[in-house]
Amino acid sequence: MSEALLAPILCALLLDGTSEARQPYSAAYDLTYIKVDCITDTHVIEVGLDTRSSYDSLHQALFAAHLTGLTPMVVMIDTDGREGAAEYQVRTTAEIAGVEYRVYDKDFLLRWQMTDWLRSYRAAPGS
Repeated sequence: MSEALLAPILCALLLDGTSEARQPYSAAYDLTYIKVDCITDTHVIEVGLDTRSSYDSLHQALFAAHLTGLTPMVVMIDTDGREGAAEYQVRTTAEIAGVEYRVYDKDFLLRWQMTDWLRSYRAAPGS
């Protein structure tokens, strides 16, 4: 399961945010943009799997916070039930930088998505 499939579940169903939100900025006379994994009313959140590819999550969260004025957060998606080298490095650097760090289990996110309709279901009065 990829980050691209899990991050929207996390963003929309748990964090009440908008996924893949574009944030424009100008550099060297060019207008360009970044895509933020998740934006809420208070946070810019970068999501990474527990692999080396997540090492840039802190950088991305801090830059997005600079552009938006929101609080940065890094979220790791755990795929193996343990804190490996990538998670340890990202957690440690986030703590040093004072950035909120969270971990969500991949299977929890999938179950949360599958049962979302149950949380929004309201029984008819008197039933």
